[in-house]
Amino acid sequence: MFESLSERLEGAFKNLKGEAKITDLNIAATVKEIRRALVDADVNYKIAKDFTDRVKDKALGEKVINAVSPGQLMTKIVKDELADLMGGTESEFNITGNPAVILIAGLQGSGKTTFSGKLANYLKLKKGKSPLLVAADIYRPAAIDQLMVLGGQIGVDVYIERENKNAVEIAQNAIKEAKAKNKNVVIIDTAGRLAIDEVMMNEVANIKTAVNPQEILFVVDSMTGQDAVNTAKAFNERLDFSGVVLTKLDGDTRGGAALSIKYTVEKPIKFVSSGEKLDTLDVFYPDRMAQRILGMGDITTLVEKAQAQYDEEQAKRLEKKIRKNQFDFQDFLDQLQQIKKMGNLKDLMGMIPGVGKAIKDVDISDDAFKGIEAIIHSMTPYERSNPDEINPGRKQRIAKGCGKEVADVNAFMKQFEQMRQMMKMMNKMPMGFGNMPGMKR
Repeated sequence: MFESLSERLEGAFKNLKGEAKITDLNIAATVKEIRRALVDADVNYKIAKDFTDRVKDKALGEKVINAVSPGQLMTKIVKDELADLMGGTESEFNITGNPAVILIAGLQGSGKTTFSGKLANYLKLKKGKSPLLVAADIYRPAAIDQLMVLGGQIGVDVYIERENKNAVEIAQNAIKEAKAKNKNVVIIDTAGRLAIDEVMMNEVANIKTAVNPQEILFVVDSMTGQDAVNTAKAFNERLDFSGVVLTKLDGDTRGGAALSIKYTVEKPIKFVSSGEKLDTLDVFYPDRMAQRILGMGDITTLVEKAQAQYDEEQAKRLEKKIRKNQFDFQDFLDQLQQIKKMGNLKDLMGMIPGVGKAIKDVDISDDAFKGIEAIIHSMTPYERSNPDEINPGRKQRIAKGCGKEVADVNAFMKQFEQMRQMMKMMNKMPMGFGNMPGMKR
């Protein structure tokens, strides 16, 4: 995510390395490089210039204390300004109303329909809502089918009228249906086009007038940069939307849309989305995104993702087993499943400070655990619970069962034993598992 921009900004800060203080002379080169980095990331030049002017004014007004280098101070100033540029703080998402109506708009190919499914899933699982998806794209039959598939995957009803070619009527009828079936959120997926046209604009504006939505979300393909910002401006003039959604953040994203859109249309980014999996939707936090752009990681989001998968009873059982040195292959498999539920593996590792840069050129597939899972699944329940009982004969059968070599099984078991020994050592330390914050003996 924003790898090229991150590298360019890091290079800009190198101009201040070894300097004792920030001066007009040494900051000039840094600010110039920051501006170039932003323009190359497809940020409008005027926005980039305003941004760097603010950074320069703040930097020259700051006193550098002994414990902080000029480079570190500049990094903090840029982080704060990036967060402000993207909205400053998390934006509220309004789902009051009975039902609350959310209108989804954007160009074709921006990811509107997939986002609609992700939002329904998010509201159902994390907000305890009962959503109804509405297929109001009357021009693209595949959009209706896609929404039906998504609804089936997440267990959410989808309202369709295949023969009706009046999108306003469909939206109005869907709200009546929601009230009759006690659905408290209605998500209307509207039609998109390859480019802005008057027919599309009139239609979505008419739907807005007819259903009076609590939220109008404009979905932006984050890989389109400045074009996305110009499109957002045109939509906002007609719809006065309440917020922006950035999709495809896992793609070749330069950053122009994320950094420019709030400045241009004065509307907050409310959600960010990556990939096709329906649980890859996150609330947008400007300060956290600024940290990630600068390679500072995002521990807060990582912890929140872990907590979302956290099972307190399972954790207590696992703690007892670790304390007794009884951690087995089934426990290990369970932990792998928890990690996989948290999202894309490379994105998760990128949230750890310092790790993002180290793995930027490393291809980390979501299938990275498949080999390990295959080995464990090839074991009998007895073998999973009793790692020490796996003899050479059992290893041969396990290897044959998962299509691996015995050497692969041996290597995995050696790594597993090293991990168990490390856990055993940690348990003996004064700050072992039982004495960690939040853990009780």
